[in-house]
Formats: sequence, structure tokens, C-alpha cells
Amino acid sequence: MPSTQFHPDDSYRDSLSTIGAAGERVWLYPKKPVGRLYRHRKWLSYGFLGLLFAGPWLRIHDLPVLLLNLPARKFIIFGQIFWPQDFFILLLATLTFLVFIIVFTVVYGRVFCGWVCPQTIFLEMVFRRIEYWLEGDAPQQKALDRRALDWDKLWRKTTKHALFLAISFVIANTFLAYIIGSDELVKLITDAPTAHLGGLAALVLFTGVFYAVFARFREQVCTIVCPYGRLQGVLLDKDSLVVAYDYQRGEPREKLRKSQTRTAGDCIDCHQCVQVCPTGIDIRNGATQLECTNCTACIDACDAIMDMINKPQGLIRHASVNGIAEGTKFRLTGRVKALSGVLAFLLVVLTGLLVSRANVAATVLRTPGQLFQKTTHGTITNLYNISVINKTNQPYPITLRLLEPARGTISLISTNQLALPAQGIAEGVFFAELPRTALHHTNQKIRIGLFSRGKLIAETSTKFLGPVQ
Repeated sequence: MPSTQFHPDDSYRDSLSTIGAAGERVWLYPKKPVGRLYRHRKWLSYGFLGLLFAGPWLRIHDLPVLLLNLPARKFIIFGQIFWPQDFFILLLATLTFLVFIIVFTVVYGRVFCGWVCPQTIFLEMVFRRIEYWLEGDAPQQKALDRRALDWDKLWRKTTKHALFLAISFVIANTFLAYIIGSDELVKLITDAPTAHLGGLAALVLFTGVFYAVFARFREQVCTIVCPYGRLQGVLLDKDSLVVAYDYQRGEPREKLRKSQTRTAGDCIDCHQCVQVCPTGIDIRNGATQLECTNCTACIDACDAIMDMINKPQGLIRHASVNGIAEGTKFRLTGRVKALSGVLAFLLVVLTGLLVSRANVAATVLRTPGQLFQKTTHGTITNLYNISVINKTNQPYPITLRLLEPARGTISLISTNQLALPAQGIAEGVFFAELPRTALHHTNQKIRIGLFSRGKLIAETSTKFLGPVQ
């Protein structure tokens, strides 16, 4: 009978499969995956690649779908412009996204890494597929690397790395477009190199980084660098869905031999799950392993073997540690429900902030060093500086009116109205004038309305300084 207890040797946790005993790099040759899940993952990856490369060129209201311009401190997300004044909204959105990642990971494990992460998609669905095309499957790649340099090896390696470099250059251009925008990228490409030395240097740097990652560093990004991979040990629990080996069915392992009555478990120790793993682990070691990205390649490999030996599929499958140990189905734990409640609350608050967010925001400050002034007809004036920011892609002519107190006027200096450009900032200086009878405090609050074509589009407030009552 298959064993109900499984006590693997935990010594595998003391080392990485990509690092040898002397600290040298161990190059992995994962076998080309095939199967139902791989086909689904392949088409999903192609869809994400299409969106990724099309992203900088897609427009909503003539604005990019996504622009993260850190140098200019301007962010465009789904056609909405966010400036430093909206930092609290971006901070809350980031917090909401992090809580979503936590909830998703607690429930579904590290499936994001294997199915959606750009690092995995580019490595497994682009660069490694080029490698399989030019150099063959894992055994052929090993033989090619061990072989002395000849013409066949030279042209294959040269072609592979030339394609790697070209694709890295395309990725670098796309990555840069998400930072500076597609219009600026076109200028960078079409103008003389001397006109954009900084952009050219960034493009060369990004190309080199992407080439180094996908040609050499590869899976070590997931096992050594990626913070999300490191956090999974904290986020996951025994009820999280992970790619797991069913030791209740599989143990004890035994090679399959003809004409022999089998009394061992369903695992025939064929090592197909190990050979196909892109990070070089043995999923049968049990529990959650740091290097596992839940790519499901081992599931496809094991299912194919189970079909060949007339055993049911699912020896390796999506399951929780408790589910395999106790034979129970997946259930939502109190931890998941609590985190889901926090996520729902953050989503409600974030939605409220986005709905109430004004397209135009103004900042008004009293001019430094200026006191109030008394006019000859008995009114009091204060001098102010105003800065107005436009968060939309259309210009506004701006006039200022005093909303509170109702008795009073605002006079812009040297102009009748501010010309607020699209995605721009307008600045001006104005006098606020109040009758003495409208002042009830020496430091009184006033509200100022910003009107465009007769419509109130924003308002702000400041303090009005007056004489002692």
C-alpha cells in the first residue's frame, strides 16, 4: 500500500540547484515542456506580450494607457493623469495592489510567477523557444555546449545571441516608452543621436541589462533577486494552492518493470518532472520550495507518464499541503476572509477618491513678505500667488471668483484670465479685496472658485490677513 507518511530529506533546502558545491554556476537545460497546461500558458503569454508591446501606443482620450514618467513626476494610468498632488491616491492604489497580491498569493500560491510575470513569459516563451529552435531540446543543447567549436556550433550560437540582442533592444525600447512616452521615443529614434545622448545611453543600458538577464542570469532572477519569491514563504500557508506532489499516492517510489506485480506507489521515479523544471528543482521533495514558480510544466510531464502507464492523472497537481495530507478539498480560511475584507475596504476608499478627484487643482499662497494693504475707499487687500495644474488633455481658460465671503473681488495682475494648457501648469498673481465689514478675524478663511467658460471646475481656500478688530 502507498505510504501515508512522507519524510523527505530536507538537505535540498541548504543549496540551490543552480549553484554548485564550489559556488560555481550550474547551467540548467530544462526539457521542452508539452501538454495541456503548457498550451494554455503559451496562448496566455502571447496575449500578454501583445498587450505589453502595444501598451505605449494605445490611447484613452488621446492619453497613453500607461505612462510612468518618474523624472517628470507624472503618471498616466488608464488615461488618467496623476501628478505629485495626487500622491496619496497613488500610495493608496499601491497599498491596495499589495494587499491584492497578498490575498491572491495566500489563496493561489505563486501562480503569478509562472503564468503572468514578464520575466517568466520572456524567458520561457521567447528566449528559450528560440534556443529550442536553433539548438534542439535539452540533450542536444548539452551536447552542443560540450562539443569543440566548429562551423555548425558557431553559426547556431552566433544566430541565437544576435536574436537575443535584437529582442532585448526591442524590449528596451518598449520599456523606455513606458517611462518617457511613445512620442518621445519616436523622437529619440528619428532624431540625430547627439540630440538625445541621455536617452541613447538609457536605451543602451536597458538593452544590455535585458540581454544579460535573459541570455545568462535567467532563472536566478526568480530564485535570488525577486523579492516576491522571497516573500512567498511568509505569505503562503498550508491551505494555499500550490503545485504539489501527492505523496499519498506516489510513495514509495519504484521503477516500472514489466511482468512484475506492482506494490509501490504510482511514482515510477522517471524524473520527467525534474528534467522539465525551469528552475531545476525536484517537486517531489514536498512542501513549498522557494524556487518553484508554479509554472505547471511538471504537471504536464507527470500527466503524460500517468497516461502511458494507465494511471489516473493528478499525481502532481494544484493542491494545498493540508489537502494532500488530509485528503480534503480547498477551503477559504479565516485569514483569507480577513484579508479579503481589508482589500474590499481599500477598494471602496480608492474608488471614492478616484470618483471625487478633480481634473483641475489649484494651490494659493500669500506672497511672502507682503502684509495687508488698506485702500482709499476702505477695503483691505492681500496679494497671492496661484499655481493651477491641469490633469486632463484639454486646455482651460481660467477666471477667479471669490466664493466666500460673497462680498469681495479678485483681480489678476497683468491679465484677465489664466491660460491653463493641457497636461500643464499655469501660474499667476492676484489681489483679493474685501470690505472691512466682511472681516471678522485677523486671519480669516476665504474660498476661491476657478471658473472656465462660466462653469465652476475647482475651488481652493486660503487665509486672508486683516487688521486687528
